[in-house]
Amino acid sequence: MKLVLASTSRYRRDLLSRLHIPFETLAPDVDETPLPNETPSATALRLSVLKAQAAAASHPDALIIGSDQVLMLDSEQLGKPGNFDSAFAQLKRMQGKAMVFHTALTLLNSRTGHAQTRDVPTVVHIRPLTDAQITAYLNKEQPYDCAGSAKSESLGIALMKRMDSPDPTALIGLPLMVLTEMLANEDVDVLTWRPT
Repeated sequence: MKLVLASTSRYRRDLLSRLHIPFETLAPDVDETPLPNETPSATALRLSVLKAQAAAASHPDALIIGSDQVLMLDSEQLGKPGNFDSAFAQLKRMQGKAMVFHTALTLLNSRTGHAQTRDVPTVVHIRPLTDAQITAYLNKEQPYDCAGSAKSESLGIALMKRMDSPDPTALIGLPLMVLTEMLANEDVDVLTWRPT
């Protein structure tokens, strides 16, 4: 079966390419606004399912990957900063604190309708930072398209004191350990896979 990533995120695309299995990408048309009183985990799970389902109409015989990430800090959901000022404010607020990234994953078999879903939480503790450190980091990496305003796979790791997660790739946006387990449940072994 064809493998489809229902995302245009370059981070998810790069992560999925690590598995050495060909895949297609598409942009799912999904409203990502959280529902009233919805928990971060529920938001991430709902959106990952909706993204996978959005791709099913055009790919009726595929394994479709949907994923979404929601950041929770001080009982508030935070999104991508978009620019320097917002990123600076986020990092200033996060420094010295712990936050939780909820990275939800859905694998939908569009042929059978069977869906597997999982929320993979990652707790990140940010070091105390000076304004000069925050400014220097943002000028070097410009992580304005990343929830939390930092790239853990790059220089952003220097902002972090500790990270607790069952899957280290979850923080980047696609939990590969969980995904390989889900693929195995659909009889796709990424280690022995061969092109046909």
